[in-house]
Formats: sequence, C-alpha cells, structure tokens
Amino acid sequence: MAAGVKPSELRELSEEELVAKLREAKAELFNLRVQAATGQLDNNRRLQVIRREIARIYTIMRERELGLSAAPTEVTAS
Repeated sequence: MAAGVKPSELRELSEEELVAKLREAKAELFNLRVQAATGQLDNNRRLQVIRREIARIYTIMRERELGLSAAPTEVTAS
C-alpha cells in the first residue's frame, strides 16, 4: 500500500474502527522510525504517507467531535 488511505474510505468507518486504524498507523510509524534510525528503511516516502494518514484520522475524528460530519449509521435488515 504505497498510496495510503483515502479520506472517503476513512469517513465510512465507525469510531471504533477509526481508533483501531489509528493504533495500527502509529505502530507502523514507530516501526518505520526504528528502521530509519538503524539504516534499514528502504522506502523513505512511507514515513510521510503514514504521518499523513494519522493526520487524516485525527481530522475526521475532530470533525465528528465538532458535529461537522457524522459517523455512518448501521442499518439492520429485518
């Protein structure tokens, strides 16, 4: 995944899924920073992509907090 996640895809996720995605991105960023520090990092661009993904997630979470956008509602078929 070289291009990161699109904001439209993130907006479709629930709050819990966003938090899980944020944890994954932060863990990957940590691993990439360790690789960069030890000289093992092959793709320097990936650091920037992950940082932007984290920023997008925080932005969407803040939009929901301010009421600028709503979390998707689950529809149950009966």
